[in-house]
Amino acid sequence: MNLPTTPRRPFTIIMAEDDEDDRLLAQDAMEACGSKYLCHTVNDGQELLDYLRCQGKYILNDISDLPSVILLDLNMPILDGRETLKQLKEDTLLCSIPVVILSTSSEEEDVSKSYRLGASSYMIKPSKFNLLVDMMKSFNNYWFETATIPHVVIDKDSK
Repeated sequence: MNLPTTPRRPFTIIMAEDDEDDRLLAQDAMEACGSKYLCHTVNDGQELLDYLRCQGKYILNDISDLPSVILLDLNMPILDGRETLKQLKEDTLLCSIPVVILSTSSEEEDVSKSYRLGASSYMIKPSKFNLLVDMMKSFNNYWFETATIPHVVIDKDSK
């Protein structure tokens, strides 16, 4: 595994969100703020893990270049965001990818537990589209203009 700290282009995001309307709104907000990154979406935590590990329906994927950031909803069927986050941070190949929680929950327990499990940030989904656009601008500016993100490359032979 190679972990240079030099930012790379294009930046990529994978968003795990079970609600199709929320996925589309987030993608529209990203486009509206002029984001220059690629965004892939999956429906739940298990699908996210399968995508990243090239398993299940993603077995034929050739993912040697992992996403820059993961956007993760907490309340999803099959495998919720909390368990997904736990598994991501326990996986030596995936643990350095920043995980940003994007949830409707403002419960202190959800926020605290997310950080304890290794979340890099926690954002509460706003109810209005213009506020979501503002949030995505801030997200974009921080993660892709200010922060230095590791470029995680998995050697195909190490899987």
